[in-house]
Parts: sequence; C-alpha cells; structure tokens
Amino acid sequence: MPIFVILIIFSFSFYIFYKVKFFRCKQPAERQWISAKSRIALGSFVAIFGFNQLFLYDTTTALIVGIMFILVGGLSIWGGIKAYKFYLPHAAKEAEEAREN
Repeated sequence: MPIFVILIIFSFSFYIFYKVKFFRCKQPAERQWISAKSRIALGSFVAIFGFNQLFLYDTTTALIVGIMFILVGGLSIWGGIKAYKFYLPHAAKEAEEAREN
C-alpha cells in the first residue's frame, strides 16, 4: 500500500532529523529529550514496516515477521514516550537556565 511507504519514509526522515539534531546539541537533558523523540520516530518506522509486511505478503513467515516488527516498534514507541515525558521538564529547565546566563 502506498500510504505505508509514505509513512515509512516520513518516519525514517524524522529519525535522521532527530539524530542529527542530537549530535549537534550540547546540553545533556536536551540531548536525552531529543533522543527520546528519535526513539519514537524509529519505533514508528519499524511498526509501520511491520504493518506493510502484513499487507504485502500472504505467507506465514511474513505474518510472524510483521507481528514481531509491530511489537518491537510499539515497545520502542512506548519507551520513547515515557522518556520524552520524563526529560521534557528537565530540558525546559535547562533551556531556561541557559537563557538566563
């Protein structure tokens, strides 16, 4: 399905964007916050790739691989959201302190 291909490219490009932003950032809490966003993007890439496998092929192997990709991607998204929520206040405080100096 072409919508899955577009979403795969979109999520992978966000992953690359956040990884470049991660390496350019100097503040530790903001780096962790950006890393959490890249984990969410990578998890969505893997999960959408798994959904694409389910619709693309009708074999048992593709079904098993697709379900595994969906599970791994979902867990990565879940972990990324938890890390995002944890590091957001720390990154905001760090940015405010840097602005005051």
